[in-house]
Amino acid sequence: VDLAAIQLRGNPTSLPTIQIASPESLRVGQRAFAIGSPFGLEGTFTIGIVSRIDPERSLIQTDAAINPGNSGGPLLDSNARLIGVNTSIFTTERSGGSIGIGFAIPVQEIQPFLTAVRNGTASTTASVPGGRGGLDPESIALNNTVTGQLGNSSDVLPDGSYFNAYLFEGRRGQQIAIEMSSQELDSYLILLSLDNDELYLEDDDSAGNYNARLETTLPMDGSYVIIANSYAEGEEGRYNLSLNEVGSSSIPPSGQGAIILQETGLLAAGDELAPDGTLFDSYSFEGQAGQVVTITLESQQFDTYLALVDSSGRVVDQNDDISSGNTNSEVTTTLPTSGSYLIIVNGYSTADQGRYTLTVR
Repeated sequence: VDLAAIQLRGNPTSLPTIQIASPESLRVGQRAFAIGSPFGLEGTFTIGIVSRIDPERSLIQTDAAINPGNSGGPLLDSNARLIGVNTSIFTTERSGGSIGIGFAIPVQEIQPFLTAVRNGTASTTASVPGGRGGLDPESIALNNTVTGQLGNSSDVLPDGSYFNAYLFEGRRGQQIAIEMSSQELDSYLILLSLDNDELYLEDDDSAGNYNARLETTLPMDGSYVIIANSYAEGEEGRYNLSLNEVGSSSIPPSGQGAIILQETGLLAAGDELAPDGTLFDSYSFEGQAGQVVTITLESQQFDTYLALVDSSGRVVDQNDDISSGNTNSEVTTTLPTSGSYLIIVNGYSTADQGRYTLTVR
């Protein structure tokens, strides 16, 4: 944890403080606010959402812009309570800064440090945080296998595990399979998009024998990054990584297609409350991998906010305003997997309520 404690003389009582949120209050999709000094610019305030919660690795993923200089700064919820401490980003030498994939340490991992400070047992010697990154990904071609090695020359995630990154270009609707195998470590795979910070797929053992496999339909044309990783901290060893096209997908066209779902509702007192205090309703529908859907949320009475969530709780897509002059919401997205999807009908602020129309095509 990139933190330090400072003891002030005179026991001042007029300094501002923030509350620490309960770990159970953290939700995927809730708004998040990062404070820090990226690139030396003090007091910078950025806004995003909690994109993913990884309890196994004790990490919060957020698309709030985090850059060099943000590490150690607070990640807050809409009530200005601490939900995490910013620690690192996934980036490349090509971008040099945030591409919408940032990480924070959740509050339950901070409590041991605070307890040690109160008890006088905290270390008085600074140490360098474990995570490092920024190397440009190596290119990998479709229908190809490469060999690699995790070790001291690799990048490091905040949990202390090594990783190597690989870049490839994909097309919307392309069906791919990625497999990582090793006899020396427990393989772990992550797939990211450089063009859509909400795409985040991962796997540990789907290929059997501690080998990892991901199979998915790409949601858009663009650049994708494969993270060849290990399950545990500090694992070293050689591995094989393969990327193959496994079929073609006939993706239904977006736009004015058949109506899948249409609902007229009322956002009002008594509806469910999001962690940030805004009202929301929810609707579900069944979708197929590779299916393109357009979801529109319209209201003449409030500023709408729309989110699409998959069956694992991951935010697939979201939108506030269609344009600068239109406060209705709309997303057009390619469904990454077959199964149930949840639509969150929300207002932008706690005061937003009224009638709305939701349409899925």
